[in-house]
Amino acid sequence: MLDRKQILREIEAGKKSQCIDGRDYSRLCNYFPVEDWDKLGFSLKQGKKPPRATALTKQNILKQLKGDLEFAFEKALDQRGISSSFMFEVIKMWMWILEDPLQSWVEYTMYGLPLYKATALKYGFKNPIGEDYGNEDKYEEC
Repeated sequence: MLDRKQILREIEAGKKSQCIDGRDYSRLCNYFPVEDWDKLGFSLKQGKKPPRATALTKQNILKQLKGDLEFAFEKALDQRGISSSFMFEVIKMWMWILEDPLQSWVEYTMYGLPLYKATALKYGFKNPIGEDYGNEDKYEEC
């Protein structure tokens, strides 16, 4: 798993957020002190108390991944294209942090369901599409 210094090095070398709204990197802010947020493209709102950074541990990242994956499945199954495409990038970002080969997944089909299923199975998370691959026609937009 990458540590904070490795993450910041890659970002400083040009690794960019893949979401228009910064949804992926905004989640990373939780694991960095406020002093580093500018490197992630964020700042603390004026008048807000700086939060304490959550420890960047595999356990904490897996907990975050689990919640994000549940949300991603929900958006995909509701055929919420924009939200699901952003969550596709969030899941890939967590794969980057975990140094998992799934970070290189490029095919975005059926709202990301094939990646979501692969991630759920690999990490033992809930898989609401069961035996489906996630690329079946029934998941395609009507």
